[in-house]
Formats: sequence, C-alpha cells, structure tokens
Amino acid sequence: MDRPADDQRLGRAYLAPEVTVFYDRGRCRHYAECVRGLPQVFDPTRRPWIRADLADPNAIAEVVRRCPTGALHYRLLAAEPEEPTSPTTITTDPQGPLLVRGDLVLDTPDGVLAETRAALCACGRTQNRPFCDGACGVNASHPGGTRDQAPASGKEP
Repeated sequence: MDRPADDQRLGRAYLAPEVTVFYDRGRCRHYAECVRGLPQVFDPTRRPWIRADLADPNAIAEVVRRCPTGALHYRLLAAEPEEPTSPTTITTDPQGPLLVRGDLVLDTPDGVLAETRAALCACGRTQNRPFCDGACGVNASHPGGTRDQAPASGKEP
C-alpha cells in the first residue's frame, strides 16, 4: 500500500494487507481506547505493539476512530479515508487537553495539517504545538502508559 505524502506526518506505519495503522507517539495521551477496543491488535506489552494483521480491517478502523488524540490513524486498502465528525466538537478534559473532533485545519510548526481528531494543549506549556504533550502532567498518575482505570490485561502496561 503506497503512502500518500500527507501520511508521512501521521507517524510510524504498521502494515497489513488490507489496512495500515499509523501511530504518532508524541500525540498519544494514553486514553487506551485502542487497547480496550482490540487488545489483540494493540498490545503495549508486545513489540511491535501494533499488529494490524490480527483483526478485521474495518474493526481496526472503527477502534482507531475512537482515539481522541489523533495519535492513531488508518488507511484501508479498499475504502475512503476517515470522514470528519460534523459538526466539530470540543470536549474539555479536566486533567489536560481540549479534545477536538471535526474537519480540522491545524497550524503546526511543520505547516498546515488537515486532521479529524486532536488533543490540543490547554495549558500553554507544550513543546509539540498545538498538540498536548503532557507538560501539564496529564499522564502523571499513569506512568505505565495508559489512563485506564482498569486496563484490559488486568495490569498496568
């Protein structure tokens, strides 16, 4: 599966025959929607931690769309890219970022980025503008890599 030029900005690619999953570690705030949704695909105790070949491509796409930060993206071989939520929504996480979904156009140090999901910095201390990088301590109580109250594996990854 060829990577369009914009995909270069989406992070590391994890390839499978029908789907490619992209992960941008710098944008992940460990909400763990992926780990809860498809633990056989998204397993932070395994390397590589994403195995896109272990589930149905459409199921993977559905779980990736749950990622509130935009750290995860996907490309299906036989389908259109993710459609933005309409209308755009903004949710405040009391512990950190503004979670935004919609047809987003973000001004970044690397140029304009078209996006559908993002966790935007609310404290002003990020080094990854405009994204939340955890500078406010959003992940301080979960140093093991997830914000889960009850991780899918039963233990903190």
